[in-house]
Amino acid sequence: MTERVRLVCPLGRKHAELWGGAALVAAGAVLVALDPAGWLNLTFGIILLLGGAALAWHGSRMHQPVLEIDTDEFRYTRGRYVVRIPFGEIGSYYVLRGRTRSLGLCDVTGRPRNFPSVAGRRASRPYLPLTGMVSPARIDAFMSAAGVPPRDRSLTSGGSSDRS
Repeated sequence: MTERVRLVCPLGRKHAELWGGAALVAAGAVLVALDPAGWLNLTFGIILLLGGAALAWHGSRMHQPVLEIDTDEFRYTRGRYVVRIPFGEIGSYYVLRGRTRSLGLCDVTGRPRNFPSVAGRRASRPYLPLTGMVSPARIDAFMSAAGVPPRDRSLTSGGSSDRS
């Protein structure tokens, strides 16, 4: 592999919070502008303005997971949390399906690698969290473009066998 391969995981909740916060700020501004002398409109308008600003601020702080592979290393970045693994130490990968997709990496012997927790807790995990909006097919395409094979989880060594 000679060029960099990059996958940015979509984060729908970030966009929902940003747009929802902007809509609440606009609704609050309209309420205050309609009747600035009315205490009810002023109270609800200020509550909507503050709530919308807080929601937009929280949405802007969310970080999208980014996967990058170049000739030297595999890199997982989510905000300030960065995992760097030399490309030669990755043997295979697997995708954990569920509400939040996760990517597991195995070393060349087939054992899963452990990563420190994303949230800074003491627990280590054998996977890197992605988002629920990224499809497993897109992860498979990314890893195959990088040249990393999927983990063979079958009991046989491969191929289909005739059982009569």
